[in-house]
Amino acid sequence: MQHFHFLHQLQRCARFHFPTEGRKLHAHIIKIGLYDCSLKLCNNLIDMYGKCGLLDDALQLFDEMHHRDLASWASVFTAHNEANQPQKTLLLFRNMFLDGLRPDHFVFASVVKACANSGALRVGKQVHCQFLKSVFSVDDVVKSSLVDMYAKCGLPDNAKSVFDSILVKNLICSSAMISGYARCGRKNEAFALLGELGEKNLQCWTALISGFVQNGNLIDAVDVFLEVRREGVDMRDPFILSSIVGACASLAALQLGKQIHRLVLGLGYECSLFVSNALVDMYAKCSDIVEAKKIFDSMLTRDVVSWTSIIVGMAQHGQAIEALSLYDDMILAGLKPNEVTFVGLIYACSHVGLVNKGKSLFKSMIDDYKLSPSLQHYTCLLDLYSRSGHLEDAENLLNTMPFQPDEAVWAALLSACKQHGNTEMGVRVANRLLILGPKDPSTCILLSNTYAGAALWDNVSKLRKQMANLEVRKEPGYSSIDSGKETTTFYAGEALYPMKDAIFSLLKEFDSEMRKRGYLPDTTFVLHDMEQQEKERQLFWHSERLAVAYGILRTVPGSVIRVVKNLRICGDCHTVIKFISSITSRKIVIRDANRFHHFNEGACSCNDFW
Repeated sequence: MQHFHFLHQLQRCARFHFPTEGRKLHAHIIKIGLYDCSLKLCNNLIDMYGKCGLLDDALQLFDEMHHRDLASWASVFTAHNEANQPQKTLLLFRNMFLDGLRPDHFVFASVVKACANSGALRVGKQVHCQFLKSVFSVDDVVKSSLVDMYAKCGLPDNAKSVFDSILVKNLICSSAMISGYARCGRKNEAFALLGELGEKNLQCWTALISGFVQNGNLIDAVDVFLEVRREGVDMRDPFILSSIVGACASLAALQLGKQIHRLVLGLGYECSLFVSNALVDMYAKCSDIVEAKKIFDSMLTRDVVSWTSIIVGMAQHGQAIEALSLYDDMILAGLKPNEVTFVGLIYACSHVGLVNKGKSLFKSMIDDYKLSPSLQHYTCLLDLYSRSGHLEDAENLLNTMPFQPDEAVWAALLSACKQHGNTEMGVRVANRLLILGPKDPSTCILLSNTYAGAALWDNVSKLRKQMANLEVRKEPGYSSIDSGKETTTFYAGEALYPMKDAIFSLLKEFDSEMRKRGYLPDTTFVLHDMEQQEKERQLFWHSERLAVAYGILRTVPGSVIRVVKNLRICGDCHTVIKFISSITSRKIVIRDANRFHHFNEGACSCNDFW
């Protein structure tokens, strides 16, 4: 009877995520001597620790077990999946056979889920073959997991083949198939399958929305969510809210994000960890880092995603000291940083010139946390060296890192050479870039300016010819501004847009005042070979200027103007918007393809290095 009581209580702790109560139960089980004689209790303890986010405790208990059965292995696999460590699940799966065990349907489902979450398609296909040859080959739960795996790995036709083999289809496998179609961009098939369902529940709608979000069909995701609201679907699961908040983050749709936030509060889901994490990320990406920090501070429970979201957000918004301080608090709270955390931290160090701190963090990531640096980590370290004028260290890093540097990385070093006036290294780096064959027009401009500064006119001429060809393929620049009721988008050089005359008049006023304050247009950012006056006119109609002028005309005086640009902001526009922020005493935030720029009183948070 006592044994049954402990099982019930452990399952309750696992379901409702009560780690403290679970640990007390574990201690009591050991105290009364049940621990060594009950395999089922040990398995439930592993399950409880895994579902409460205490992977180390689950793994320690698993390693201490003298005897393990399939339920033990399934529990530890689930614990790693819950901790978002699917690769560890797959490594452990190989060891299971050393215990002389063959997988059952629970193990197959856990391992297939790990393959889905890690994108391990080859291993997934091997597990699929083992499943087909096993006595569990008719298990529909495993088949549903296989549908999800193939869908997540971008093979919707394979997913559909498994889906068709399921004899009694339920909403779980149907939702996986709908999500698979949506995430692969097969919108019509996703809607068709949804329409075939006699009963639609929240899980189906959530699958469709999350699939659209992962595929980048953000407008479709928002439209479906609005339909869900119109149909009055019961929001008993908050995951749909975190998905749509993620869409708002990617769209930089601050006003819509605020409306969803109010809905979260109205439904009572503000305590949901993954919803709160999504809100922190959304506000940070929508340029309202103050609100992101408020939500973070109000969270009763925080995981590594919570801390990483606010640390990376602070770093991207130029608040480096705050980001580093938060990292110290995170370590004191007993959480282990992940790869994304270190991207934000090293990025933060680069903004305040903390070279030794950045190097120390990079070393700590490898030595203390056994994390393998990616190209992105090396790029952040390069940015740190470059900003601080440690150009030789930056060049050595590029020549020795275990990745092939891409165009963007070499261009970043070349930009630093120009910034710090190192012409000799600049030409050397430019030559490497020229061998790569630059494809980004902004890189060509940087190369051309470098060669012109070194009087290497033959190279300048060669680049001009390349730039003429690249202009055809160049993505059109556009900037969007969210005024609350609608989002208005401006394209560079566009002749038709809202309030054209008023915007033109305001920009002319700014141009006149800026020239009085010493502004001279930097026409090196114009690709075309044309007269100086025409080059200045080209700069005048850049999309970010149009959006900022529109924001000044349309928003409440004194409010923050928030603009999202699809490309990197050009150097001349960066200078112009600094002037505009000073002239109007308005705060202007621009999220470009690289980072956030906070303009205020004639200065920018990026310190003119981006």
